Amino acid sequence: MWRWVQRYAPEINKRVRPHLKLSGTSYRVDETYIKVGKEYKYLYRAVDKDGNTIEFMLSAKRDVLAAKRFFKKVMRADHRRLPFSISVDKNAAYPDAFTASQDEKVLPQDCRLRRVKYLNNIIEQDHRFVKKKVRAAQCFKSFYTAERTLEGIEAVNMIRKGQVKRLRGSDARGQAQFVLSLFHVAA
Repeated sequence: MWRWVQRYAPEINKRVRPHLKLSGTSYRVDETYIKVGKEYKYLYRAVDKDGNTIEFMLSAKRDVLAAKRFFKKVMRADHRRLPFSISVDKNAAYPDAFTASQDEKVLPQDCRLRRVKYLNNIIEQDHRFVKKKVRAAQCFKSFYTAERTLEGIEAVNMIRKGQVKRLRGSDARGQAQFVLSLFHVAA
């Protein structure tokens, strides 16, 4: 099972991306910790105001450079719209990363950063689904395996939330057929 996850999770993530609905224009960005080996790494995540996942990234550090890298990755996502606002928590790295990203023209100039604690409740609740799967896996041995496994967890979570075009989140049979169609396998 582990080998299948390591082989097919990134492939499912890559093949699901073109089928995702467009996101909203109000982003919520937050990070959570994931245990890898004996130390904690940080999983950066971005969702829109409806809770739809935009992007995610596993990082070894929680600093300005990691936040800038994450903003670049968010802006490369195919299923996103340009953000009007990005809501973050009180992490001190976000304002510096935000202004640097605007100066580098990664983020639009009319986008504003909102540092309001309770606007991020949507993403804090969305962390539960990822943490639940990670807890079941107990602990990752390496950064590489954690990254690949999280790609699969996030891709399946996007399908489950109903982010795929013409597929409801409550249609489990349709979701299974969709995943099979990604690999051109007859059901």
